[in-house]
Amino acid sequence: MKTILVLLDGIGDRSYSTIENLTPLQAARTPNLDALAAMGANGLFHASTPGQCLPSETAHFLMFGYDMADFPGRGLLEAVGEGVAFDDADVLCLCHLAGIRIRKGAPVLAHGRDHVKGTFSDLSSFYARIASFAYEGIGFRLHHTRRNDGILVISGDASPHVSDADPITRGKPIAKIMPVAGAPDPEKARKTADALNHYLRYTHNRLHKLKQAPANMLVTQRSGRRVSLQPFADQWGMRPLMIASSAVYSGLANELGFDFARVADTGDPGRDLRERIRMALDDTKYDFIHVHTKVPDETSHKGTARMKKKAIASLDAGMDELAAALSSTKKKADILAVVTGDHSTPCNSALVHSGETVPVIFAGRTVRRDRVDRYDEISAAAGALGLMRGRELMQMILNCAERSVLNGLCLGGNIRPFVFEDYPPLLL
Repeated sequence: MKTILVLLDGIGDRSYSTIENLTPLQAARTPNLDALAAMGANGLFHASTPGQCLPSETAHFLMFGYDMADFPGRGLLEAVGEGVAFDDADVLCLCHLAGIRIRKGAPVLAHGRDHVKGTFSDLSSFYARIASFAYEGIGFRLHHTRRNDGILVISGDASPHVSDADPITRGKPIAKIMPVAGAPDPEKARKTADALNHYLRYTHNRLHKLKQAPANMLVTQRSGRRVSLQPFADQWGMRPLMIASSAVYSGLANELGFDFARVADTGDPGRDLRERIRMALDDTKYDFIHVHTKVPDETSHKGTARMKKKAIASLDAGMDELAAALSSTKKKADILAVVTGDHSTPCNSALVHSGETVPVIFAGRTVRRDRVDRYDEISAAAGALGLMRGRELMQMILNCAERSVLNGLCLGGNIRPFVFEDYPPLLL
């Protein structure tokens, strides 16, 4: 049985008076999502602990059954997805140009990533002016990757266990980079933090002298380094494909051993999602296909509850072929459909992401049917799945796809959660 996991990034939200105290998902017209909910079992999901605000890359990493202690960092994932060259020993940071003003001797964020004006071409010369630096044996190479995004490659005797400079919120001071408490390499972390602080001061000194510069400092966040991870197929016994548009998911796919199909966002969310789901339905090569859309999250960050409601309705239109396949007696025996989000993203909030759970649907011939017939954060709470966390999502996928092994049965010398066929037979 093939699993198709449709991930509606940032689908969860809060209630708003502007839409009758409903969430955008409750308020949106979603006949296809509702049909899927009525065909299967429903519940709530959080990739970690309810209330914890997760970024997408962390939520996906936990959802796929990995441990946060092994997380390689957003900087590493973006670097891989953008094709930035680096050595496995290097440290990778996300970075971007920012506008600062000085208050009591300290830089304060005046213009964040999205508020710095200019095209990629406009900003490229400013990235070039601060592209390299070295301090006490630690080297810095800056790669300009998107309009106002970069990857900072830190080489030498460097540690990934350092804090962030970017406070994200305008009006807050740029943070001094410090070694993270409890770092396994405290002296390396101290030296890396010190060198990185010197580099950021250097970027300000280089940029603030330019009269036409749209920004006057570089800020960093979310450092990491490559970690050797067990491939998804070895962990769960399914050959995986990820269909997504962002570089970070290309990087995540690479690090977890997924094949990756990079698709474009055209501005028509429903059509984009329909085409991705059609790819998954038509495929005969993969056992597990992750279909991703960033639209709910991006709309939450840039728009209002009404705009998110409209975006969700468009995405629902793109779910029609999946709903039809699950209602077809011919096709449904071969498909387990799972629909959920990675986290909640509130509109009009001081939070980047919030910690509320998101609704989840399991639909297929092996799945219990409950009485829920609406896909939203409130209706799902009455469903048969209850609350699932982290790797429990993958465990339930194995179960419903009839791939789970009986706990305690060990064939081939390694304990696995899935039915393992490729073990050596006893020869007589």
